[in-house]
Amino acid sequence: MREHKSISIADQIFEQLERDILSGRYQKGEVLSELSLAKQLGVSRTPVREAIRRLEQEKILEESSRGLTVVGISHEDMLDMYEIRLQIEGLSARRAAERISNEELAAMRETLELQRFYVEKDGENNSAQIKNLDSQFHEQLYKASGSKAYCDTLISLHKKITKFRMASVSKHSRAMQSLAEHEAIYEALAARDAEKAAEAATMHTLHARDRIAPMEI
Repeated sequence: MREHKSISIADQIFEQLERDILSGRYQKGEVLSELSLAKQLGVSRTPVREAIRRLEQEKILEESSRGLTVVGISHEDMLDMYEIRLQIEGLSARRAAERISNEELAAMRETLELQRFYVEKDGENNSAQIKNLDSQFHEQLYKASGSKAYCDTLISLHKKITKFRMASVSKHSRAMQSLAEHEAIYEALAARDAEKAAEAATMHTLHARDRIAPMEI
């Protein structure tokens, strides 16, 4: 990394560390240090310190007697996050059905076509692409609701269960089911059917939770 703007570098470091923690690269309980992270990333300690503060605010890093410790997302945390999503995912989809533009629908259609391409290739090496496209579809859905509160809350929750979602979509049967459920949400949005959109989004979340719940990661 080239350190030309401390704020933008801090943003990049935050995003990279958040991604690494939430994907499981850094394990729960692992101790990190500001100095080692700065050396690893090739930057000064100042932007790393800023990124660490933000990660502590997100409750995925914390200071402990051993040092800077990875909190991560536990299995119980994941189930709680799904309970929250089950309450508001449908509400977000309902709003999206009432407000979504043709341009937003076209973007979602493109995302679904890419998702289908990678799902039908049926290989473990495609899990990352499938997970990223799943995130993209959901972010498009949340933004189409027109509500910053729904969007910020749901994107954050969706991001925090990354490692569980990755384990789920690595199974071809779930990846195919998830794609079909995304298609159902899209069709309801395209028809501007708020009730069907809410129902499809809620069922999708429920099925994802039920598939992931037995996993111990």
